[in-house]
Amino acid sequence: MTRPVHSPKPTQYLAFDFGLKRIGVAFGNSLTKTASGVSVVEAQNDEQRFDKIEKLIKEWQPEGLVVGVPRQADGADNELTARCERFARQLEGRFSLPCARVDERYTSAIMESCMGGKAARENKGRVDMGSACLILEQFFLEGR
Repeated sequence: MTRPVHSPKPTQYLAFDFGLKRIGVAFGNSLTKTASGVSVVEAQNDEQRFDKIEKLIKEWQPEGLVVGVPRQADGADNELTARCERFARQLEGRFSLPCARVDERYTSAIMESCMGGKAARENKGRVDMGSACLILEQFFLEGR
């Protein structure tokens, strides 16, 4: 007698490419291991920023969050590393969801290169969403 094969339930994630002006957001799940850009969060202050993120969390209902953490080429912290770590802790505290961190070195540069220089400069939001996709796909590649 054969047993039915039960696939594990896919886990859904929202990933964030944190920036001082904009935050790119992507959605994906652990079954397909793909990500799609869903939004760019722009806000004047933290409260507005987290209100917009709360709406996205209610809409997409992720079971986990992923934040890209930038580093220097040699792996050392850069000027945004601490801000991204703080953002990840705030997400965990506000939304009671686990928040993984992923090394996001070069994601924005890769997206800008893929889009072409002028197109990337004219549409930073698409670069941010694309970077969030790369962050989430890296998370899946790492098998987490």
